[in-house]
Amino acid sequence: MLQHPETKYRPFPAFNLADRQWPNHTITQPPVWMSTDLRDGNQALFEPMNAERKMRMFRMLCDIGFKEIEVAFPSASATDFNFVRELIERGHIPQDVTIEVLTQAREHLIRRTMESLKGARRAIVHVYNPVSQNFRDVVFGMSRAEVVEMAVSSVKLIKQLAEEQPETQWVLEYSPETFSAAEPEFALEICDAVTAAWGAAQDNKVILNLPATVELATPNVYADQIEWMHRHLARRDSVVLSVHTHNDRGTAVAAAELALMAGAERVEGCLFGNGERTGNVDIVTMALNLYTQGIAPGLDFSDINAVARTVEYCNQLPIHPRHPYVGDLVFTAFSGSHQDAIKKGFAVARLDAGWNVPYLPVDPKDIGRSYDSVIRVNSQSGKGGIAYLLEAECGVVMPRRLQVEFSGVVQQRADSCGGEISAAEIGQLFAATYLDSAAPVRYREHHLYERGDVQGIRLNVEIDGIAHLLAGEGNGPVDAAVHALQSAGINVRVRSYEERSMSASAKAGDARACAFIEIANVGGAAACYGVGMDANIVTAAIKALVSGVNRAGLSPLGVAWDGATAVA
Repeated sequence: MLQHPETKYRPFPAFNLADRQWPNHTITQPPVWMSTDLRDGNQALFEPMNAERKMRMFRMLCDIGFKEIEVAFPSASATDFNFVRELIERGHIPQDVTIEVLTQAREHLIRRTMESLKGARRAIVHVYNPVSQNFRDVVFGMSRAEVVEMAVSSVKLIKQLAEEQPETQWVLEYSPETFSAAEPEFALEICDAVTAAWGAAQDNKVILNLPATVELATPNVYADQIEWMHRHLARRDSVVLSVHTHNDRGTAVAAAELALMAGAERVEGCLFGNGERTGNVDIVTMALNLYTQGIAPGLDFSDINAVARTVEYCNQLPIHPRHPYVGDLVFTAFSGSHQDAIKKGFAVARLDAGWNVPYLPVDPKDIGRSYDSVIRVNSQSGKGGIAYLLEAECGVVMPRRLQVEFSGVVQQRADSCGGEISAAEIGQLFAATYLDSAAPVRYREHHLYERGDVQGIRLNVEIDGIAHLLAGEGNGPVDAAVHALQSAGINVRVRSYEERSMSASAKAGDARACAFIEIANVGGAAACYGVGMDANIVTAAIKALVSGVNRAGLSPLGVAWDGATAVA
C-alpha cells in the first residue's frame, strides 16, 4: 500500500479569495475555442504527425468550426516550420481562421518564428516563459526582475519584427507558464508589464493565457486564481483572458468550466484531451457539456464518429470505448435494467418536452450516434456472445462498431423467433445481411492499373440487372473504386476501412481475407458497414464497398438511373 504520503507531499498552498463570486455565476455562452491539437497534441505523440496527417487534421479543425488554431512550434523543427509555410503559401487558411504559433521567450527562436509567418493575413504569436518560484530558482536561476525582463524584451522584439511586416494583422498571446503554481502578485506583475510593452488597447487586445501547466489543486482553487486575475489586471478591457488546463489530476474539464464562471473568455485544448502527460482539456467533452445545458457550443460535432476516426488516424492513438460522448460503448447498455429504462424513456420521449431519457444525457442522434443495446448471448447458446460465436462459426473477427450494428440484426431475429439463436444461425444471418446482398449493385470483376502515383480501376458491376463498366482513380484500390461508383451517381463516402485474415476455424469456403468498410451517412442514408470475403484482399475490399453501398441504399443517390455506361 502507499506509505506515509504526509511526509513526502504537501497540500497546495491555500489561495484565500474570501469574497469569490464565481460560484454564483453560470455559463451562458461558449468561449472562444483554440485548438492546440497540431502543437501541444502533436508534441505528445509517440510519432509526431507527418505533413499529410497535419494537413488532414488542420482541415478537419476548420470544418468543425475552430477560428483559432495553433498550428506549430516553427522554431522547433523543419517539419513545423515548413508546415506553416505550406499553409500560407498554398492558401490553405480560410478567411475566417487565424493561425497561431508558439515560441519560447528567446531571441533566436522568436526571429525564426516570425520568419515562418511572412505573408500571413492574420497571425497570433504565442510567447511564453515560466514564472513560478520553482522554475525561477531551480531551472533558470533567475530573479523576479530577470524573469519580467525576459518576457518584456521578448514582447518588444515581437512588436519590432511585426512592424517590419505590416501586411499581416498581428495578435500577441502571452502565457506565464506554470501560472497556477506561481505567486498571484508576481503573475499579475508580469502580465501587466507585457500588456504595457505591447501597447494593449481595445482595438489591439492581448491574449493573456493563464495555464495550469501542471494541475496541482482542486478546480475551485484554479477558479479563484482566475477570478483574482480577472479583477486585478490592468487594461482589463484590452485583454482576452484565456485558460489552458492540463489533466494531471483528471479535472481539466471541470477547471476550465469553473474558469469560465470566474471570468475567462477563451479556452485552449485538444480534441478528446490529447496533450503532454495526461493531456489538455478535452474540448469535445467541454463543448458537448455546454450543448447538454442548452448552449450552442459553436463547434460542429454532429458527426462525432467521423471526427473520432480522423483524430485516431492522425494521432495514431485509439479513443477509449468509454470516452464521454464519443466512445464506441457510451451509448451501449449491457445491464438489463439500464436497457429497460432506456427503452421506456425512448417510448415516451417527446421533442417538445425536452430531452429526458434515463442514462442518456444527450440524444445520440444529435452527434451522429445511435443507441445500441448489445445482445448478450447466454451460456446455453455458446458462452461468449455474438462476436465469439461468429468467430467460431465463420472465422470472422468483427470490428467493435460492426459488433454493435450486427447485434441489432440478431436482436430482431431473436424477437421474431422468440427463442435462442444458435451459432450456425448467427453465421447464416451474418452472410445474408452482409455477404449475399446483391441488389441493386452486384460486383462482377475488376481490373487495376497504375498511372504514376495514381491507382486506377475498371470496375464491372450490374446495376438493377444491367451490366456497366465504371472507371475511377485514387490513392489506392478502395479510393479508386469509390470514385468509380461516384461517377455513376452513387454518392458513397468511406468512413473507415479494416482488413483481417480469417481464423483457422473459418467455414467460408476458400476465403482467407475479410474486409470491413464503414459507409458514412450521406444525404439521409444511414451509416452502416459492408463486408467482403475473398482469397484476394483487394477483391474482398471492393466486395465490402459494394456491400456497404447496397446496405446504405445509395445506388444511385437522388437520381434516376438511365442505363448509360459511366466511364471516367
